[in-house]
Amino acid sequence: MTSDAAADAFMARALGLAREALPDGDVPVGAVVVDAAGQIIGLGRNTRERDADPTGHAEIVALREAAAARGEWRLDDCTLYVTLEPCTMCAGAIVQSRIAHLVFGAWDEKAGAVGSLWDVVRDRRLNHRPEVTSGVRAEESSELLQEFFRDHRA
Repeated sequence: MTSDAAADAFMARALGLAREALPDGDVPVGAVVVDAAGQIIGLGRNTRERDADPTGHAEIVALREAAAARGEWRLDDCTLYVTLEPCTMCAGAIVQSRIAHLVFGAWDEKAGAVGSLWDVVRDRRLNHRPEVTSGVRAEESSELLQEFFRDHRA
């Protein structure tokens, strides 16, 4: 597990990636995969609008990059930092990739699958359950999303 200062720094990087999604009209969500040595091996931000890809969620993009960097799909000693509680698709990918620790910012009351609507990553029927930490830079993550949707709907 990383220190609070390291978690804050990695989440700051994820927030920066989230902001990069704004010019493309994508929901501002960012994700960072960090290995056991504390090195960033995967970066992602939402790209659904930019790429016309329904799987273009920040977590999926970051997991793909991390797996490519490693040359294997198992990320069992890695931590995923993401600005928003993962949806069911992303929660499933987190379980499948064997991520050791998931850290997220804001809760997603409408689509969250790590405790809000479902709790996919802690389902005892699955063969892998990552450690979960929520609420890291949650206020900043929430404000970024609220601003996006307020502007998007105006």
